[in-house]
Amino acid sequence: MEKVEGQSMGRIVLATEKGDVHDIGKNLVDIILTNNGYTVFNLGIKQPVDEILRAAVEKRADAVGMSGLLVKSVAVMKENLEEMNARGVRLPVLLGGAALTRDYAEDDLAGLYKGPLLYCRDAFDGLHVMDALSGGALERTLVEQRERSAKRKRLRAGAVKPASADAADVKPVAKDNPVPVPPFWGRRVITDIPAAQVFPFINELALFRGQWGFSKGKLSEEEFERLTEEKARPVFEDLKRRSDAEGFLAPKVVYGYFPVQARGNELVVYHVEEFEGSGQRGSGGCGCGAHGAASCVKPSGTPREWLRFSFPRQEGRRRLCVTDFFRDAQSGACDVLGVQLVTVGDRATELAEILRKADKYQDYLYLHGFGVESAEALAELWHKRMRAELGFASEDDPSVRKLFQQKYRGSRYSFGYPACPDLEQRDKIVELLKPADIGVALSENYMLVPEQSTDALVAHHPQAKYFDV
Repeated sequence: MEKVEGQSMGRIVLATEKGDVHDIGKNLVDIILTNNGYTVFNLGIKQPVDEILRAAVEKRADAVGMSGLLVKSVAVMKENLEEMNARGVRLPVLLGGAALTRDYAEDDLAGLYKGPLLYCRDAFDGLHVMDALSGGALERTLVEQRERSAKRKRLRAGAVKPASADAADVKPVAKDNPVPVPPFWGRRVITDIPAAQVFPFINELALFRGQWGFSKGKLSEEEFERLTEEKARPVFEDLKRRSDAEGFLAPKVVYGYFPVQARGNELVVYHVEEFEGSGQRGSGGCGCGAHGAASCVKPSGTPREWLRFSFPRQEGRRRLCVTDFFRDAQSGACDVLGVQLVTVGDRATELAEILRKADKYQDYLYLHGFGVESAEALAELWHKRMRAELGFASEDDPSVRKLFQQKYRGSRYSFGYPACPDLEQRDKIVELLKPADIGVALSENYMLVPEQSTDALVAHHPQAKYFDV
């Protein structure tokens, strides 16, 4: 994109909110606005409202833009707007981010804030809003937004909620599946993982299309394949080569296995001491009759509760809850919960930011996306290793691409996603795994720092797959 030179068309302060470490969306807004003639003051990540407003005054900004990735960040948006009201600030505010919906922004937050507030679905929406602001069309844009909001409210008032599917043809979750015996109890830290082991597990579709924006458009499948091979593949191969030579990816993992029981919608995690050395593989070794003949997981004494995870249950449909995939306390049997947390470190993020500040936007997007998908690949690799340690990796589909479609036994669930949306429970994963040993911490919004890190609870049950609540 060619940069527009000359007099500034307008000034905007952009920031990712307090506690939020994700800034790719905000940086894209920066790139689009800057290259269309606007002056952008990009404050970066984890910005408290005091800093945002101070910058808005100092820079004589015409507008403020706030971005956040997850649900907790949307709550911070609301708090920021309330503080702006209290201070009498009436600057136009642009809001965006993955967790922010148009309905909530235009129906709720726009009614809360006493100044102009506009929802921006993506970076180009941000450009359209700034064009309206600089061109004297802000009031018309606000009227259009209010009309959309009123129409949605009328439609919701007259809507009839559809009946839930009864899922009568779906098998109930089995309660007699064998419980595998883990190779150890508690946590382990792994820091000697070569990046080359991670690369085969990178989801190229997610990287080329999702992160790098190679769009199929009207191309045939063959034409699109040729495009990615000629344009995306060389970049991918160069980044792999550079990461090996320069060491800007540092794959590290902390993971473990913990004894658990389900109690309704809660999963009780026990201290591991009473389980160390327990469990046996083979035919009927324990004689307890609780788990069948395959294996046994039981304490040497009375187990002590450590902590509890709480999960929502579906309303209707199959009425699923994550706890359904673990032995219930009433059975008298214990089960095994796997937990993993992986990171590729913060060097890739730092290098990407240097590229962005040098206006090397394409290189920035390539490196940032590569780092994100490398972290996801490390999570995929380590989940495969955990399945091997638990004794059922032979059930994996031989195609790595099929693994991205959950063609393996069990599932991994991450907080902030549909089956377990409460991100604040991530602090319990931190308590179990102590990820500071691999350089990972939690932000105020319960987000992992460095950004290119991911965590998950691992269920071994054959029927455990992704679902929403």
